[in-house]
Amino acid sequence: MNAISVAAQAAGGLDRLAGVVKVVGFVQSATDFHDQPQVINGASWLFEEIFEAQGRHARSAVGTNALPLNASVEVECIFLLHA
Repeated sequence: MNAISVAAQAAGGLDRLAGVVKVVGFVQSATDFHDQPQVINGASWLFEEIFEAQGRHARSAVGTNALPLNASVEVECIFLLHA
């Protein structure tokens, strides 16, 4: 939700967002945890629910031992804008 809010503000409004092109998710996790893609599924499902077919996107999920501000998950997105 935060990514959509920031993108909408930068684009000049939510109605300017046409869809999602790519999502990269970083998951703070232990070395023996290998389900990072399942953690990022929540973001992917949300984008598809909001943007429907235009919410389908390319995606990567990466595990890391630390994130800024000790966040559990960080999501980077590329949004498609209406012309």
